[in-house]
Amino acid sequence: MKFTVSSAELLKALMDVSKAIPAKSVQPILENFLFVLKDNILEITASDSDLTLRTCIQVEKVQEEGSIAVPARHFTDLLKALPDQPVSIKTTDEGASFECSWSSGVSTLPFFPAEDYPHIKTVDDDARKVVFPAQTLLDGINGTIYATADDEMRPAMNGIYFDLDTMSSTLVASDSHKLICYTSADVNAADKCSFILHKKAAGVLKGLIGKDSSDITVRFDDTNAVFGMDNTVLICRLVVGKFPRYKDVIPQNNSNILKMDRVQLLNSVRRVSVCANKASNHIKFDFKPGQLEISAQDLGFAIAAYEKLPCDYSGDNLTIGFKSSFLCDILGNMTCDTVVMKFMDARRAALIVPAEEEEDSEKICGILMPIMI
Repeated sequence: MKFTVSSAELLKALMDVSKAIPAKSVQPILENFLFVLKDNILEITASDSDLTLRTCIQVEKVQEEGSIAVPARHFTDLLKALPDQPVSIKTTDEGASFECSWSSGVSTLPFFPAEDYPHIKTVDDDARKVVFPAQTLLDGINGTIYATADDEMRPAMNGIYFDLDTMSSTLVASDSHKLICYTSADVNAADKCSFILHKKAAGVLKGLIGKDSSDITVRFDDTNAVFGMDNTVLICRLVVGKFPRYKDVIPQNNSNILKMDRVQLLNSVRRVSVCANKASNHIKFDFKPGQLEISAQDLGFAIAAYEKLPCDYSGDNLTIGFKSSFLCDILGNMTCDTVVMKFMDARRAALIVPAEEEEDSEKICGILMPIMI
């Protein structure tokens, strides 16, 4: 292998895929980038066996094609220390190392045979396909990933559920205490289908979606999914399991309704929760027509706080408790100006949605379980 490429362009490609490099692996070969140079295209692959990232860059000066596995950390650190300039990379005659040379120096690093790199399984030929606008997928992941669980007993809860349909599609995440749904009519599947994307893969995916990204093509089967965007591909293993019937738990007829400025409510909850018990984070809402009182106390430290707020509330006098951190998560990850909270009583889940007059108000909804006061 022998070629010349811009150091900045090569570094950017390595950084794009480096998120898949494991810190330490039972397969040491996975701590390397796989370089495959063919037809003036350098394909770079990084993988931890569950998650694989692959990107391609154009190489102008190719003198010898080939494929090698190069040490990820050392090579990336070297390129980070170089100003942008052409670098020449070639394997040595000894066959166990390669040279990276620049205007004023040269570095010799070991490489490993490309044949030692494990085969990356993608999807079957009959895999389903759906296309996401980049911004829609980014908004959907950002709006739901914080609600995923970390539950070894129920792995299906550790990811985002993609519920794809012919008229619209919904991304769902839940940790049993809160449930978030993001629905978009911009994504239509040929027929009803679904998959669960692990939160780690979802986090890497959202980091790859840039402002200038175009549509993202998703192909998936029962075990794997492939996300194709621009020059980069993400291949990941899907979560195996059955996601709960989330539509069954969405409240439909909550008659007590609060309508309020989202930021004002969020800031009030944050202030009052400073005095909540640090273990439970419990806060209390007392509703009366036109007034909301938020309170919290920690008897162990003899501290307490409350705040009274004017609000648009219609319904019965109601006292209900929530875990403040969960409520802050939901309110903080919504983008609407005005939020609506709907309650049935103090024991059943609250529905949190943007106000009806907000643009795209049907895109996001949150469900939060109350706590006993």
